[in-house]
Amino acid sequence: MRLLLQERPTGREAPRFVQLMLERDLLGGWTLVRETGQIGGRSTLRREQFLDQASALAAFEHARDVQLKKGFQLVFAQGAEAPK
Repeated sequence: MRLLLQERPTGREAPRFVQLMLERDLLGGWTLVRETGQIGGRSTLRREQFLDQASALAAFEHARDVQLKKGFQLVFAQGAEAPK
């Protein structure tokens, strides 16, 4: 699954973005990848490992909900339904 969220542009500077990806690893676990940064600028990449899909999906949905509450808007979703 992959989600791309972005702030509304204010006109003064490039908007910030958050990309969340949930991937299965080679050992049967799950990895939540969070990339944050400013469009056209530097970004930060963080990875969290999970043993089962349920806990990984819960962390993915929590990270998505936190960003939506901060005012980010969903721009792109792949492999997942749009948030309600």
